Amino acid sequence: MTEVVAALIFEDGKFMICQRPAHKARGLLWEFAGGKVEKGETKENALIRELREELDITVAVEDIFMDVVHTYPDLQVHLTLFHAKIVQGRPKKIEHHDIRWITPEQIGQYAFCPADDEILRRIRKVYGKKS
Repeated sequence: MTEVVAALIFEDGKFMICQRPAHKARGLLWEFAGGKVEKGETKENALIRELREELDITVAVEDIFMDVVHTYPDLQVHLTLFHAKIVQGRPKKIEHHDIRWITPEQIGQYAFCPADDEILRRIRKVYGKKS
């Protein structure tokens, strides 16, 4: 089981998604920014480190939005998605192919990593427009 952390960052009613590089597993699929937790690291510290390395931003890690376990053909992940806020910097495409800010209603326009499916359903439910 691989421990993975990611950030749910909202600004002006939109949340940030990142497109994986073409050469990596699940290339060009969309995901939440984050990465693997290293040995001896807390999940919160891992998220801060990953976002600094991948996007050149500093974040304040807040509460957990959701945990999911997903099995891919090549690995099993335990993904913890934290609410986070950018406290310094603007996201840069250091590791990712692209970065977008989308509304919950725009989720269906993007092909996400399968581990995010359950999370995306909950984002629609919690943050989507109420009719």
